[in-house]
Amino acid sequence: MTRTAHHLHPSRTRKSYDDGPGAPWHSVVLNDLRYSARSLAEAAAEARRPWPQRIHRCVDVHRFPRHNRDRGISRAATLTERRARQRLRARTTLLRCLVNTPAGELSLEAADTIDIPPANHRHGELWLA
Repeated sequence: MTRTAHHLHPSRTRKSYDDGPGAPWHSVVLNDLRYSARSLAEAAAEARRPWPQRIHRCVDVHRFPRHNRDRGISRAATLTERRARQRLRARTTLLRCLVNTPAGELSLEAADTIDIPPANHRHGELWLA
């Protein structure tokens, strides 16, 4: 499982000593190895294994709950995801009731009358926190 930037161990973070308005609470340094499209193409042309490139990323944490590792964010995301699943379940049940008529034949015209929006993914709640 991958770890997001706000769940890293404190030894991987840098404290911000700037107390001005808009300054981040702390910064996270992430080092990663990735294959670029160019290195994959070169490796395929030369019939060898591709070489990964090192990527150095810095992420600034500006929200206090993220800095403090507050569980309220995950609770809010869980509630939002649960509500989205319940809405999706209710709408698909309504659609099945409209399409499956008691006579046994399917009413496809009734399927066009109901609107089922796509289910929201929990990342929306996590990023807005």
